Amino acid sequence: MKNKSPLRPPFTKWGTGTLNTRAEEISPAARLPTFLKGGWGEFLFFTALISFTSASVHAEDSNWRTSWDGTLYGYASSTSLRGDSILNPNNQVAALPQRSDVADLRLNFKAENESVRLTARPIATVRDKRNAFGSQQSNESYFSQWQVRVRAAESWNVAAGREVMNWGAAQFRSPSSPFYFDNGRSDPMRELTGMDVVKLSWTPDMRSSVNLARIVSSGYGAATPDVWRNSWLAKYDQRGNDWAVGVVAVKAPDLPEFYGAHAQATLSDELMLYGEIGSSAQPRALQSPADLNQPYSVQTPSARGTAALAGASYTFEDGKSLAAEYLHDDHGYTADEESAYFQRATVMPGMALGLAPRLLGRDYLHLVWQSNMMASGGYWRLMYTRTLTDAGSEIGAYGETVLAGQVSAYWLTLLPVGNARQEFSALFQYTATLGVKVAL
Repeated sequence: MKNKSPLRPPFTKWGTGTLNTRAEEISPAARLPTFLKGGWGEFLFFTALISFTSASVHAEDSNWRTSWDGTLYGYASSTSLRGDSILNPNNQVAALPQRSDVADLRLNFKAENESVRLTARPIATVRDKRNAFGSQQSNESYFSQWQVRVRAAESWNVAAGREVMNWGAAQFRSPSSPFYFDNGRSDPMRELTGMDVVKLSWTPDMRSSVNLARIVSSGYGAATPDVWRNSWLAKYDQRGNDWAVGVVAVKAPDLPEFYGAHAQATLSDELMLYGEIGSSAQPRALQSPADLNQPYSVQTPSARGTAALAGASYTFEDGKSLAAEYLHDDHGYTADEESAYFQRATVMPGMALGLAPRLLGRDYLHLVWQSNMMASGGYWRLMYTRTLTDAGSEIGAYGETVLAGQVSAYWLTLLPVGNARQEFSALFQYTATLGVKVAL
């Protein structure tokens, strides 16, 4: 029997090929805990209500099962910034770190009985960042995920907590998710933070499920204003032996409705096909007309656009797999609009970088070649992304190997190929990370 390794995301981090730098590197204020930004009282009320109901109804069930695990990370990152960057000249706009040293503790706790399940994922991070302007030390601790889930009746569950509401099989980007378009499946260091939600689930059988959720806020580190605060989500999933499909709709107070769908089908032991699609309006859009006589303008919200991804994954006899994906995103620029975007940025770099769309271009090819994920001795992954809009590309490589027992070493390298007027190579020349992780 083959040792199969379907293309499952090994990481929970930000993906390759984006101008949007990490939130804490541009706006420390955006990392404030949710309870300092409002919406927390409503969230705690629902959580306390569910917890009280659980304690009252299921007090007689004391057969609790508990478990925990965790990983301790220590890593150093080095980034070579472009000296001729148009969007970030002399690093004056984004003040990106050129060297980072990080210690990161990530824990998982679970306690459950026949009716109640409690989960939590606390994170504690110590970070030292340096660039030509000086150094900055920061410490933070928070819950990236947690949940109280109660079985209210047969096939019915009620839950409150902080949940990563991500779905679909796509690697490069996830068009079917309004919250995690950049689904973080190409960077092993980033921790996706969940949305603060209250959710009602109906699962009549193993093939169908319906979820209705109230999005209280975007969770820890939510931007201000939080466009997803007080939103509603409805999702339906259907699955068979070799296929799965899901549809989702989300309504935010100040945005038009989001509609999305994802599907995947396993055609054989080797081949899986999958796709995602989403129709949405972005909270804001920086308009860059191809006519250079016209200035930038900001549209709030943007016009409705569609993003769609089609992918295929082939797993070989030895467990290695190759995936190919094509993404089209209406919210990006055409080739002429992107060229005009960089030309205008020569005099307005702050506006260009700060309001850049989630992807500059419209069409992308993404390839992933990886080793058997079930192998015990180590793992490697090669990534290649090409934007068909400006012909730029980015090469990524990740690898890890077991040093001894529960201790592993890992590394990640990203190498853009192009000039300062192409998306992937607009900010830096390369970035490299070397680290050690200890399974607890």
